[in-house]
Amino acid sequence: MLLENIRLALASLATNRMRTFLTMLGIIIGVASIISIMTVSDAMNLSVMNSMGDIGANTITFYIEQKYVEDSEEVASVREIQDKDYFSEERIQALKNRFADQVQDVSLTKSVGDMKIEEKKHFANIHLKGVNNGALKLQNLTLLEGRGFSENDYQRASNVALVSDRYVENMFGGKASAAMGQTLETIVGNRYATFTIIGVYEYRDSAANGGGGSRKNIRTEVYIPLAAAQRILRDNGLYDEFDVVAKNGVDTQSLTTELMDFVNQTYYAENDAYQAYAYSMKAYADQMKQMLGTQKLAFTAVGAISLLVGGIGVMNIMVVSIMERTKEIGTRKALGATNRDIRWQFLTEAVVVCLMGGILGVISGSVFGLAASKLLGYRGHPSISGVILCVLFSVAFGMFFGYYPAGKAAKMNPIDALRSE
Repeated sequence: MLLENIRLALASLATNRMRTFLTMLGIIIGVASIISIMTVSDAMNLSVMNSMGDIGANTITFYIEQKYVEDSEEVASVREIQDKDYFSEERIQALKNRFADQVQDVSLTKSVGDMKIEEKKHFANIHLKGVNNGALKLQNLTLLEGRGFSENDYQRASNVALVSDRYVENMFGGKASAAMGQTLETIVGNRYATFTIIGVYEYRDSAANGGGGSRKNIRTEVYIPLAAAQRILRDNGLYDEFDVVAKNGVDTQSLTTELMDFVNQTYYAENDAYQAYAYSMKAYADQMKQMLGTQKLAFTAVGAISLLVGGIGVMNIMVVSIMERTKEIGTRKALGATNRDIRWQFLTEAVVVCLMGGILGVISGSVFGLAASKLLGYRGHPSISGVILCVLFSVAFGMFFGYYPAGKAAKMNPIDALRSE
């Protein structure tokens, strides 16, 4: 009986293909919207998680902020930040020693500045940055050629540098081996410094890396030992920000609170204007996931509204179809079809319309979602469970919105139906 109803439904839908397609269009758009949203959201989540992975989920960032005061006028008159307000290397080392059982490393960096390296017809935009061993580990670089910094390089402030493969592409035609041992000449203010290239790392695209959009103009990091950067900048070893890397298995959120309390109670209790603040990347990642999840639900709700409108359209067309096929209903009843048979015939037709629309919606939504996620730089995928749910919802919508027209057809009086024009 079911197969016969499906055959009749397909035959009826085939007689007016354009109307059938327009009836399905609302379902197609609704399902496609939901599937594409799921796919793009998956890509965005992957992008965020990869970014968090690059930084490190067990990373805790410290920075200096103004102390909170209730009087807004007092906030406006807070004094300028002074040397005593910064994090000194001694304070940072004391923090590391105090929590040695929970802290794996400390990341310290010094930004030397942006500059353009030119040699004959070649040029490359770089950002020169000094790093300690902890900071370089945190970057999780993939070395393509050469070596990283040795302990001797850090201690002696050696003039050595790690450059990206993009830098090598611009300056040496892409041959990493050709860059090894070559010099990189920089001018910072009125100070001149030459660095020897000892390693080439793989550049990873990131929204934080600017450069005018052109591949050739992209600005990449050139890493040098922290002490070398301090020498160039004539730096006094003070920091307004640094990162702490927790050991694996440590609860970073609890550790964040402990570290912040220690620093503020030890060094900033008597400070009249500034204090230390810390946040964990895990907490930030969780917030981002929650925000993306809320955004996904909001957009899915919009797609569900489109699906609802499509379902109403199916019900409307089914009512029109039943009015057009009144004689057919009367004939079937005269030949012995029961009310239940008529109801299932038209209910099956509504379900088939919605099911076909759902399948087409899944296909078109997947194509659009994959194209959109590819533009984000990550390949998202709709979940299998999500696809199945969308198809099941399409069937459920067909049954829900098809029940009223099917019931109306089933209740027709066969004599009145046969007399209709």
